[in-house]
Amino acid sequence: MNMAIIPTLIRDSVLREPGMVRILDRRVFPHSVEFVECFDVEACARAIEDMVTQSAGPGKVAGAALALAAESCADADAEGRMAVMMAAGKRLLKTRPTNNNIRDVVAAVNAELPQIAGRDDFVEVVDALVCGQWEMRLRNCRRLGAAAAALIDDGDAILTHCWAETSLIDTLTVCIESGKKISVICTETRPYLQGARLTAHSVAEMGLRVTVITDGMAAHAMANGLVSRYMTAADRVTLSGHVFNKVGTFQIATAAKALDVPYIAMVLKPDRLAPGPKAVELEMRDGDESLYCLGQRTATPLAKGWYPAFDITPPEFVSEYATQNGVFKAHELAAQFG
Repeated sequence: MNMAIIPTLIRDSVLREPGMVRILDRRVFPHSVEFVECFDVEACARAIEDMVTQSAGPGKVAGAALALAAESCADADAEGRMAVMMAAGKRLLKTRPTNNNIRDVVAAVNAELPQIAGRDDFVEVVDALVCGQWEMRLRNCRRLGAAAAALIDDGDAILTHCWAETSLIDTLTVCIESGKKISVICTETRPYLQGARLTAHSVAEMGLRVTVITDGMAAHAMANGLVSRYMTAADRVTLSGHVFNKVGTFQIATAAKALDVPYIAMVLKPDRLAPGPKAVELEMRDGDESLYCLGQRTATPLAKGWYPAFDITPPEFVSEYATQNGVFKAHELAAQFG
C-alpha cells in the first residue's frame, strides 16, 4: 500500500507491544483518538465483544491476544503451554461468531502448537506466526484491491455500507495510483455510525471526495443517478455466494438490483468450510444497542430494541465477487475456492 495515503484506522488499528496490546477505540474515533490497553486474552476478548474494534480488526486483535497468551505461559512446560493456548483460542472464538477472521488466525496458530510448544523460543515463534498472518493478510488485501479496482471506471461514484477496512482502502489506493478520479458515498450505518465516522474519515484522509447519507437514502441516491456501483466488504461469503455483512447490506443490494446498479462484494476468499448460509452462525447482539447512538439513548424508554449484527444477501443480488484470486461470479466460487 502507498504509505503516504494510509489512513489512521489502518496504520494504528492494533499496536503490539511487550506484554500489552493497544487497540484504537473505533467507538469514539475520529472525534477522539483513544487507545484501549489490553494486558491479557480476556481483555482482548472483551474489547472485541464491546466493539472497540470491528471489521478486520478483531482478527488482528485475536492474533495479538495469542501472542500475549504465549508470553503468559513462557515458564510452563509443553503441556502447560498447550493448555493455555487452547483455552485462549476457545475464548477468542466466542467473541464474534459470524466473521471467520478470528477462526482462521486461531486455527493457524493451533496447527503449529504440537511442534513448537516445547521449544525454548516458544514465545518468539508464536509472535512470528501472528506477524506472518498479519503480513499475509496485507498482501492478499492488496491483491483483492487490484481485482476490485479493475471493476471501477474513471469518474465512478462508489456507494458503500459500514466500514470495509482494507478491502475498500486497498481498492481505493489502487484507483488513486492508477489515476482514476472517483468519489465515495457512505451510509452512516446505525447504530455505531461506522460509515459516517470510520469509512468517511478514512476516505477523506486519502484525499477523495466523500459524502455521508443516512441508511434510508441509498435507494433514492441510486434512483437519482448518484451511484455508479455499490461495493461492500463481507464478513463471510459462503461457497454458494451468500454474503454475510453488516445488517442493511441486503436491503441496499435489493434496491441496487431493482435499479440496475451493480453490487460487488469484496472478500479475500469465500469460506471453504461454509457451503451454504446454514453453516454460518448469525450473530445477535443486545437489542439495547439499537436504542442508543454514541452513548445517547435515541429511542423512547417505552420501546425494546432488536439488533441482528449481520444480514444475508443471496447470490442473485450480487453482480460479482472481488477476491484475492480475482473476480468471479457466484456460480464459479465453489470450483475456485472449495
